Amino acid sequence: MPTSSTQGFLEIDQIREGVIILKNKALRAVMMVSSLNFALKSEEEQSGIISQFQEFLNSLDFSCQIVIQSRKLNITGYLDQIKALEAKQQNELLKIQTGEYYNFINELVSAGTIMSKSFYVVVPFTLLEARGTSPGQLFKAAKPIASLTEDEFQRCKQQLWQRMEFVALGLRRVGLQAIPLTTPELIELFWSLHHPKQAEVGYYPEIPPELSK
Repeated sequence: MPTSSTQGFLEIDQIREGVIILKNKALRAVMMVSSLNFALKSEEEQSGIISQFQEFLNSLDFSCQIVIQSRKLNITGYLDQIKALEAKQQNELLKIQTGEYYNFINELVSAGTIMSKSFYVVVPFTLLEARGTSPGQLFKAAKPIASLTEDEFQRCKQQLWQRMEFVALGLRRVGLQAIPLTTPELIELFWSLHHPKQAEVGYYPEIPPELSK
C-alpha cells in the first residue's frame, strides 16, 4: 500500500495490541491520566501532592513524556438540541430568545474560550533494553533494527506493560488515575492531532476491524 505524504513524516510504523511501534522499532504506550483541581486543595493537601509527585518522578529509572492536549469543547450535540428546540417553539418571543442563546453559545465556543484538556503519559521501551544492552553500549553506534520478531514484540510488550503498571501506581498515590489507550483509541488520538477541525465537531473516520486489535 503506498504511503501518503502525511504518513511519511510520522515516526510511527504501526500500532498493534495497544502498542505504538516506531520506525526504529522502539515501542511506546500512551496512558490517559485523570486531573484534579489543585487550586481547591488546602495548603497541606497541596504540599502532600507535590511531595508525592516528586517521589514518583525520583522513583523512575526510565524517561517518560507528559503530553497536555487542549481542544475546543465539542458541544455539537447540545447546539443541535437548541436548534431543534428553536424550530419547535410556538411562542415567537421564546423562538427569538432561543435563537439568540444558540448564537451566543456558538460564538463563545468558536472564540476558543471554552476548552477541554486531556492529559497523557507516554511510556517507552526499546529492543536494546530487552536484549540487556548495558548503559555504556547505548552511546555506541548500534546496528539498525530491521524488524521485530513476534517473540521479541511480546517480550518487549510485557516489560512495557510492567512499566505502565509502575507509572499508574505512582500516579495513584498522587490521587490520579491512569489507563492505557487501546489501538482504536491511539488511532483516534493521532488522527485528531492531525485533523483538529474535524475532531472538534466529533467526526472520526471508521477504523477497519483489522486495525482494532
